[in-house]
Amino acid sequence: MWSLETLGRTRLSRYFFLRDFMHSEISAFYGIPNIPENPDAVVAAGKALAQTLLDPLVETFGPIAIRSGYRSAVLNKFGNDHKLNCARNDANGAARIWERTDRHGNRGACATIVIPWFADQYDQGRDWHDLAYWIHDHLNYHEQYFFPKLAALNLTWRENPQGRILSYIAPKGRLLASGAEPAEPKAQRQKRYADFPPFRGITYPPLPKRWRRDTDEP
Repeated sequence: MWSLETLGRTRLSRYFFLRDFMHSEISAFYGIPNIPENPDAVVAAGKALAQTLLDPLVETFGPIAIRSGYRSAVLNKFGNDHKLNCARNDANGAARIWERTDRHGNRGACATIVIPWFADQYDQGRDWHDLAYWIHDHLNYHEQYFFPKLAALNLTWRENPQGRILSYIAPKGRLLASGAEPAEPKAQRQKRYADFPPFRGITYPPLPKRWRRDTDEP
């Protein structure tokens, strides 16, 4: 237990710790521990996800909610076997199972997130495409997969990213194929999110100078 608690304290980025991604309703309800097979690989993939994709979102939109993140292979297989909305293990490497690569050997990590700033607008009828295209134009993501509740999305970091966008929100299906260019030209996409906050425009309090390390930003 103490080793797991220590692992959960591992800091992945400026705003996130590994424990933020380890809660699972399946784990809690069925009593199946969500424990990594390879903690070093999980931490490495989690750092890439948090630093590449999630930190920029926080610094643009404010706090984001992590709905789900890492799943161990044992937990994910249980979820798939019992039809609990978990993909097969062989399809979930470099996605939910952070310590496993995909079939091409790429590392990756996925988390389901909600951006409250956008969710409030989506609830009033704003098009989810606005956020999808903003992410496409600003972040080096592998996949976005949107859901009807709260405009939540699975956001995936992966080595050699493909940049595809899918959705369960009408119109369901694929908005952008892997490696393709969006149907809407960039100028048109930019009009969609012209009222979004400046990219990484939120300045959080810096550390006092005497407490900064060499790796801290000024």
